[in-house]
Amino acid sequence: MYESYYGLTSKPFQLNPDPNFYFGSKQHRRAQAYLEYGMHQNEGFIVITGEVGAGKTTIVRGLLEGLDAEKVVAAQLVSTQLDADDTLRLVGSAFGLRTKDVAKSDVLMSLEAFLISMATKGKRCLLVVDEAQNLTARAVEELRMLSNFQYGNQALLQSFLIGQPEFRQILQSPNMMQFRQRVIAACHIGPLDVVETQAYIEHRLKLAGATTLPAISADAFEAIFKASSGIPRRINSVCDRLLLFGFLNQQKGFEAADVEEVAREIFEETGGNSSQPALSNYPDMGAGASFSMTHTDLAVSDKLVATLNAEHVSERLARLEQSLIQLERINTATLHLMQKMLQTHNPNESSTENVPI
Repeated sequence: MYESYYGLTSKPFQLNPDPNFYFGSKQHRRAQAYLEYGMHQNEGFIVITGEVGAGKTTIVRGLLEGLDAEKVVAAQLVSTQLDADDTLRLVGSAFGLRTKDVAKSDVLMSLEAFLISMATKGKRCLLVVDEAQNLTARAVEELRMLSNFQYGNQALLQSFLIGQPEFRQILQSPNMMQFRQRVIAACHIGPLDVVETQAYIEHRLKLAGATTLPAISADAFEAIFKASSGIPRRINSVCDRLLLFGFLNQQKGFEAADVEEVAREIFEETGGNSSQPALSNYPDMGAGASFSMTHTDLAVSDKLVATLNAEHVSERLARLEQSLIQLERINTATLHLMQKMLQTHNPNESSTENVPI
């Protein structure tokens, strides 16, 4: 909608991961280097963790797209709360094997035979497990057992486990010691800092065809950073809405107040969903919540506070009043319709009451 207004050839801040928009922050480059290192080792496990929207999937997709299909057979699965047997079947299915109504022992033999056949053809097998924090302890143990498959001195399967931060805690449990011994590299992707946030935004705008960047003030960049906590997907959410806001208001420059208004709207629409901008960084954003604020972490303009105190309650009351009026109209119309239906079924009876509309 706003692309032509800003001279863009595509949307710069879409939420779906796109390797073409990959931004190599220090932490993302480190994670990518670990994945590439793992590819050369051809054994064990590589563990990549990060917050939702931190860019884990983008890195993995970029890696998979760059693989030589003649040399590497890659399978990817998204983990859910499955038991060990289901996880094993998902792995087999991801590599194209028949696993439905097949005994676990037969699935294991078929999987081992497949991996050996790939090795004899000079191909390596790579398994990528996304949302690894959902794996049960037994499922992780099944994956570890698969890493025991060998052809001579060559490991037949290598696995990348991609998960949210809690997966790091899972791996630290005492019963994960044997698995940890198979992890050859682990990396956590943290949020961008304020400088990287600005570079990330400008990077995506240029890739989307912008010849002249929108005039975003330094305070506005800092406000975007605070609203998003430096998480790339949250940055995308704020910036996409910010450009739409500018298009609707016919403005090509943005200040901190514009970002705060957009961020507040997103917060109200999503009910403070954690995958959306982190507006808990701003005071009075949560219902009935109290905050112990510091100037650095929770600084916000007096204008926003005044808006929340004066307008937020009145807006909610106005919406509630409008909803009650609409509900009353619906109820009245329903009663009127029921009266007509009764008159149709009983033409000799006439109602003595008129229902007001």
